[in-house]
Amino acid sequence: MILGHRGVISSTIRAGGEPEKQKLSVATGLAGLSLDAMASVSYGPEAIVLVLALAGGAGIGFTVPVTIAIAVLLVVLVASYRQVIAAFPEGGGAYAVAKKHLSPRASLTAAASLIVDYTLNVAVSIAAGVAALTSAFPALLPYTVWIALAILGGITALNLRGIADSARVFMLPTVVFVVSIFTVIGAGLLRENPAAATAPFLADNAHTIGILLLLKAFSSGCAALTGVEAIANAVPSFKKPRVRSAQRAEVALGILLGTMLIGLAVLIEKFSLAPVPGTTVLSQLTSAALGNGVGYYVVQFSTVILLALAANTSYGGLPNLMRILADDNVLPHRFSRKSTRDVFTYGVLSLGGVGALLLIGSGGNMNTLVPLFAIGVFIGFTLAQFGMVRHWLAEQTPGWKWRLALNGFGAALTSIAAVVTTAMKFTEGAWLIALALPALVLGMERIRGAYTHIGTRLTVQGENDSLSIGYKPAVLVPVSEITSLSTRAMAAATAMSSQPIAIRVCLAHESTTDFTRRWQARHPNSRLIVIEDTENSVGNTLARYIRTHFPHRETFVVVATIDPATRWHRFLPSQRTDEIAHALRKHTEAVVCQIPVRIDPAHRDPALRA
Repeated sequence: MILGHRGVISSTIRAGGEPEKQKLSVATGLAGLSLDAMASVSYGPEAIVLVLALAGGAGIGFTVPVTIAIAVLLVVLVASYRQVIAAFPEGGGAYAVAKKHLSPRASLTAAASLIVDYTLNVAVSIAAGVAALTSAFPALLPYTVWIALAILGGITALNLRGIADSARVFMLPTVVFVVSIFTVIGAGLLRENPAAATAPFLADNAHTIGILLLLKAFSSGCAALTGVEAIANAVPSFKKPRVRSAQRAEVALGILLGTMLIGLAVLIEKFSLAPVPGTTVLSQLTSAALGNGVGYYVVQFSTVILLALAANTSYGGLPNLMRILADDNVLPHRFSRKSTRDVFTYGVLSLGGVGALLLIGSGGNMNTLVPLFAIGVFIGFTLAQFGMVRHWLAEQTPGWKWRLALNGFGAALTSIAAVVTTAMKFTEGAWLIALALPALVLGMERIRGAYTHIGTRLTVQGENDSLSIGYKPAVLVPVSEITSLSTRAMAAATAMSSQPIAIRVCLAHESTTDFTRRWQARHPNSRLIVIEDTENSVGNTLARYIRTHFPHRETFVVVATIDPATRWHRFLPSQRTDEIAHALRKHTEAVVCQIPVRIDPAHRDPALRA
């Protein structure tokens, strides 16, 4: 069972289904589908502290209340997604719910939010992993961006080679990370004083604690809720009974994530931690609870590894999501093509490229990226909840009223959280997401419209269709000289029509007598037309001639082109045939047939050696 981020199955299922023994249990599903949710405890609490620290030590005193509010929202989300799992046992999450119960645009909005979520997961996870590494080894801090890009490049290269990760492989690092966090929490609660010195608060320039500050802290901490929906996306991947197993995994995720968040928040208040440039809050908590010995480095390295795995899972999820969207005609079909290594190359390269831009633009700073993370997530949450409200209104199965109330309450909370997060973080980069989501939706709608138009044009209209069997089109062969290229093109044209027409574009005042004589000697039974170049472009002149003389007749244009045998030889041809093909496709309805003529490299022909 190969899984990707958000639970999208990234391997091809063999005919006859997947063996039950390869399906996910509650434990392996939790490890394989919840890496980014687990990893969010490394940057979620820090996002809260960075805001509350503006009010000094008094502000840190609100860390636990803000975290509890986030935990309450987590409980509602877990309960709501249990209903999504039961109602959509085939998986699909917000996209499937919106597609069935809302509108096409709503489903595209859900898809766009998932695309943004996947992409940001890569950038945030790598940035957070590098932050954990530089906290343990401060000398690496000046090279943050380069380290992040190197990790991103390595993960991208591995995925281009078809390296896939099984959910069972994720078990060990996930267990080590969870045990490490609970060890930090337990040891910290047992200590009266920190094992290592912590940074004191400076009272200067402290902000007043107000509702806006608390709302901003809440919206920042909501980044810790990413990944809660992943299990609902992959219900078919679980062992039977699938719905029950997936629901148990969802509940287990909620319990673990909520406990870790609250436990770390309690330690933050207990030790009165202040943000320190170059050192993460989790690093400070670990140092305060365990000291700076072996335990500290175990926690830091387990965090780095888990965050790297969390980033890698996006490479299994986003390319496969893009394949689904391409099959639905809302992304270019090239995203559904696999390489010889069974990899969606275009999806992997797109993810790596955008991830690199985000890392460079943010300077590899996770705290710059985290505010962007929660917006797309909450939009997906909200659409899923509203879709479930429509589901219960339509189905009205036993118990539908309280389920309707639960999803309605969840929709209200997540929509409020989405608005608050966008408003509080708008000037910190949320405007970028506010622009990106509509742009993605509009782009996908344009692509769907284009494919609809293409499909309409390609539909056979009936017996009167102009391309019916027996219809003889005009076959033209542009020629400039008598070579093996023109001979090959004429041979191909003769196979298509008994009367192909050779056509030559000549310059003004150019004598064509010699060429015409040689052509008739070489091809005595063919028709040759000579026209003057009136457009200062061979391609445009041909296009104008075809529009004028073959306005209502299907026309085929056969062009022979050189196919160089070596890479550097590709820079040598004039590319005239490409110019002709481009002009004809742009300005006429002619069908352009390019015939490649292979040219062997010089080392195979002694006569051509320099």
